[in-house]
Amino acid sequence: MIRNPILPGFNPDPCICRKDDDYYVIVSTFEWLPGLPIYHSKDLKHWELYTHVLTDDRVDLKRLPSAKGIWAPCLTYCEQEDLFYVVYGVMNSMNARYFDVDNYLITAKNIEGPWSDPVYLHSAGFDASILHDDDGKKYIVSLEWETREAYEKPGVICLAEYDPEEKKIVGYPKRIWRGGTDRGCIEAPHLTKRNGYYYIMCAEGGTGYNHCVTMGRAKHVWGPYEGDPQGAIVTSVPTESNERHDPDHLKPKYFNPASVLQKSGHGSYIDLPNGETYLVHLCSRPFVPELRCTLGRETSIQKMRWTEDGWLRMADGSNLAKLEVPESGLPEVELPKTPAFDDFDSDTLGNFYYAPRIQPQSFADVKARPGYVRLRGQESRTSLNKVSILARKLTSVYARVTTKMEFTPEIYQHSAGLILYYDNMNYINLRKYHSQTLGQSAISLIQLENGERTVYLDTRVPVDERPIYFRLHIQGRKCWFEWSYDNEMYTRIGKVFDTTKFSDEYCKFGEFTGTMVGMTCADRMFHKHYADFDFFEYLADETKPVD
Repeated sequence: MIRNPILPGFNPDPCICRKDDDYYVIVSTFEWLPGLPIYHSKDLKHWELYTHVLTDDRVDLKRLPSAKGIWAPCLTYCEQEDLFYVVYGVMNSMNARYFDVDNYLITAKNIEGPWSDPVYLHSAGFDASILHDDDGKKYIVSLEWETREAYEKPGVICLAEYDPEEKKIVGYPKRIWRGGTDRGCIEAPHLTKRNGYYYIMCAEGGTGYNHCVTMGRAKHVWGPYEGDPQGAIVTSVPTESNERHDPDHLKPKYFNPASVLQKSGHGSYIDLPNGETYLVHLCSRPFVPELRCTLGRETSIQKMRWTEDGWLRMADGSNLAKLEVPESGLPEVELPKTPAFDDFDSDTLGNFYYAPRIQPQSFADVKARPGYVRLRGQESRTSLNKVSILARKLTSVYARVTTKMEFTPEIYQHSAGLILYYDNMNYINLRKYHSQTLGQSAISLIQLENGERTVYLDTRVPVDERPIYFRLHIQGRKCWFEWSYDNEMYTRIGKVFDTTKFSDEYCKFGEFTGTMVGMTCADRMFHKHYADFDFFEYLADETKPVD
């Protein structure tokens, strides 16, 4: 069996494609870089983090608020051209619900790149994707965001032809589809063609507890499209509802206690050479009863089948997303896993590290001191500009994180340490810093909770100028920090914190992402003082359920 989620932690908005016997899934990254990770599989059961699409400065996310940035990518392979396409949006603002987004298209012969310069498509809405028709034409489909009064929000799915020679949209997008159910909040359109039909797959109900995957079909790409008579084909809440009047995406009243995988929706499917069909979709596993999803939105997979009359159904005949799914008939192939322990002995930084709004290599150096990663300090961790946080995704709410650091702060603007981070307004940082009061280096905890800063002066401890170990324990709803000189005898520092608060549902300034753990350094004076980290260890029990 395949156990869901296949991509645990912050891995939302999945899109799947196939080239020969290789399967790829791309997901959103919002304000985190490198952007748009691509996961690879041979059997749809074992997955590896393979590469990233946005690895340079061609995308500028600095100063964007949390939950903005890179949204809902579409990864396709055009067999006629032997070319990979990625369509993605950069969400710049959601002020007053205007949702200002720019959509782009890039291509590559190899999935690892190099990727072409971005081609601007339009700014009509988000979740854009591309169809490569069998006559050589190409079409861009997206949600057209609605801002006018007395019109249904958030909008309607629109379609435009794309001219690959001119590298631009032909004319204005045309509205083609307002959904196959009355759940409202339609988004995430994908167009495919099969047996003479154009199929439109969408998410409806909002990317919250009423989320689902729906489909429609038409004989012509421009429609008219007929809705699947079943309504939702994959969901966490099988009962239908009419929520067209409510543009809110979260809708916690639709939480279904019978489902482990909540928020199931936003899917894309792939047909296998052996005749099988699988669909990937996002989901969440909340703490109950708080309904807080600390791990963010994750990626799961469901086995599907095509009916005789040409509709897509879950293989078990239901539409409720399953925790365990039958394996495909593909040969099983195990792939490299992201290492739990990183000693930084490589001359390149691991591809599983991320930074908010800037590329990690702009401040993280594994060559300056072999066997260490050197983090050059920059702005405060609340900044939306240049922050030195080198983090990886939290994939389980049962984890232990440890690092060994060498750092000599000289002024109070210097600090470095271990961080549990949701966004720039919500984090806990165990830091070493220069205490002017003590006249020497010290360690203490500092927390931001929805923008309110708490410096726990009662946790201040003077420390020697020698290597120091910082550790974070996450045990379900509870998490706490420890420190040590020898990596054997650890001392608890500070109180026990509430893990559930690191979630879309609790954090006021951001949403749609997930919790990260990592190393951090700040130099708020000259942006040049550094900390050396000898290793970073992330041990997670991903099979243990959220309590």
